Parts: sequence; C-alpha cells; structure tokens
Amino acid sequence: MTYGLFTGIGLIDNFPKFREFKRGDIIGTTSPTFDTPSIDAGDGIGGLILSILLWIGMTILIIVLLMVLEAIFWFSLFIIIAMLYWIFFRALKFVFSKSKDTKGDIGISAVYSLTYTLLYIGWIFGIVYLTQIMK
Repeated sequence: MTYGLFTGIGLIDNFPKFREFKRGDIIGTTSPTFDTPSIDAGDGIGGLILSILLWIGMTILIIVLLMVLEAIFWFSLFIIIAMLYWIFFRALKFVFSKSKDTKGDIGISAVYSLTYTLLYIGWIFGIVYLTQIMK
C-alpha cells in the first residue's frame, strides 16, 4: 500500500453492476405448502414389490435433492466471495483515494498505509477478542 500511495495509483471499478434485480424476481414471496402422503404397502408379494419401488424412488429423490443442495451451496459460496471482493475492493479504493495527497512523499505514504492497515486488521482482532470474552 505504501508503494501504491507513493506512486499515486488509483483503482478502476470494473465490477459488473447488478442493479436491475428486484425483490421477488427470482424467489417468490410466498412459500408453498406440502401435504405429505402416506402409503400403506401391505403384506405379501405386492407389498414387497411396492416397498422396493418406493425405496428406488426415494433413493432417486434423495440424489436429486443432494444435487439441488450442492447447487445452493455453490451459489452461496459465490455470493460470499463476491461480497468479500466488494468489501476489500471498497477498502482499497478508499485507501488509494488518498494517493493524490501522498504522491511523491514516502513518509506520509507510510503513515497512511500503516494507519489503514492497523484499522482494517484491528477490527478483525477486535471481533475475535469480543467473541473470546463472551464465551
């Protein structure tokens, strides 16, 4: 950061804009209700065959639900990574907004970079410390 502040670099915001999203476009606002059916297979060969078919059907259903869960997991991971990218980009953009004042002066560049480093790392240590004393 010191070198970037000393040379006077700036950041260009080339992150795609997602401003066209409106609440309710992808996920509906109402939740569906499900009625769980109960099947009595019975005794004998008919109940055995029906139980085997139900077992195969439930296996296929569980596999499909695991695929959906995997897709939800990867989508959530993408959202978390995008949020972290945005937070770090905004932090660096804020730091490098001072590069006009610090260009060519190594002392003030080092002071700014040390101050922002301590601030950005300090709040993380503060959160860890608070979680440790709250236990």
